[in-house]
Amino acid sequence: MKIGVIGGSGLYEMEGIERKRWSRVTTPFGKPSDQYLSGRIGAREVVFLPRHGRGHTILPSELNHRANIYGMKKLGVSHIVSVSAVGSLKEEYQPTDIVVIDQFFDRTKRSEEFTFFGGGIVAHISFADPICRRVQQTLAACAQDAGATVHVGGTYVNMEGPAFSTRAESQFHRQMGWDVIGMTNYGEARCAREAEICYATLAMVTDYDCWHEAHEAVTVEMVVANLMKNSKTAQEIIRRAVAALDPTADCTCRHALATAVMTHNRLLRPATRKKLGLLLKKYSQKK
Repeated sequence: MKIGVIGGSGLYEMEGIERKRWSRVTTPFGKPSDQYLSGRIGAREVVFLPRHGRGHTILPSELNHRANIYGMKKLGVSHIVSVSAVGSLKEEYQPTDIVVIDQFFDRTKRSEEFTFFGGGIVAHISFADPICRRVQQTLAACAQDAGATVHVGGTYVNMEGPAFSTRAESQFHRQMGWDVIGMTNYGEARCAREAEICYATLAMVTDYDCWHEAHEAVTVEMVVANLMKNSKTAQEIIRRAVAALDPTADCTCRHALATAVMTHNRLLRPATRKKLGLLLKKYSQKK
């Protein structure tokens, strides 16, 4: 099994990967964001995907999370570390800090794009705890060891984009008690759970959104400047996490579909069986 890394804004390449090769992966859910970079970091096999494509050509609302996660599954990935640029909704979460979140709140209208199911097959995964606790704890420890200012726990509110928040929206998100805001991670986390892949987010704070009176409203220039400051730290955390994670360890994330599928096996259409075979093959004899 392999460790997957999804790089967000500013992280389009992974340093330190040996025996690297880029490969194109086809999926029944369309085209992933880019080719996948496979190789090794130390003794671990890794797979890297730039979320927005090399050169940053894909909007948050254009991301095909199903294809991206399916491609990881197809390549044998068991764990995913997701690196994401976020705005801070809390005074104490300062730009260049890292938040290792444990919850999501979705404010998009894209639920049908965040699931592999539908079209004749119904499944309801448990998603009360959307982040793999074991991977989250590993990321937190590795971030601390790398010298980062890290905050453990918090809620990531997933907004639509591509525009940044209005001041009214930003103040509303703060009043709701949420911690950071971004445009990309919820759909990834949902699809990763359905694919039975352990998933956690390394949220890199770049700005204070637009709520903070003492700071300018967020701009792309501000985001990129702070991402560059955090880039080396993020790479170091990932290197440490890849070494620390055991891709063969069992976890409840790895059995998310065990009781999730409601549709009787005999009712599945041949096309559906083929499309979801990678996800359901270990349960194909149960119903």
